[in-house]
Amino acid sequence: MKIVLVGYMGSGKSTVAKLLANAMKLKFLDLDNYIEQRLGSKIPIIFKERGELFFRKKEHEYLKCILDNENDLVLSVGGGTPCYAGNMDSIIEKADAVFYLKVSLPVLVQRLSKEKENRPLIKNIPDEDLPEFIGKHLFERSFYYSQATYKVLCDKKEPKTIVDEIQSLFI
Repeated sequence: MKIVLVGYMGSGKSTVAKLLANAMKLKFLDLDNYIEQRLGSKIPIIFKERGELFFRKKEHEYLKCILDNENDLVLSVGGGTPCYAGNMDSIIEKADAVFYLKVSLPVLVQRLSKEKENRPLIKNIPDEDLPEFIGKHLFERSFYYSQATYKVLCDKKEPKTIVDEIQSLFI
């Protein structure tokens, strides 16, 4: 069983994936953490020193490796992962279920404004410009996210509630 969680940064993919993996007795993998371990560097540093293109190439390579070689896992991917290099097609083809964790723009802005330092794409965006930036990104990426097998509306839900909702589909 391969389950993949997609969604915009700050949507709770890693948190939910970890809880879901524990609940379903599956392995948990976070693609961003996997990339950092393989490259021996944090993603903001990879972006700064090697650029986004290098990162996206490695992201594609490692995603393909995980999807081809791992079984019985819950995989959380970065917010941009589905949007590049045919990654969403690969995810849909190789995963048993793909969940889009959908979070509204106001909630994303609220969450991400508190953690900009760790987010290379929004680090230098002034707070007042964040809603427009995230809204534009969501619009551009929604084509990819909406291809997920299931859409889970996550506003005002605790991670455990989201996990229970996802798990109920497998019973």
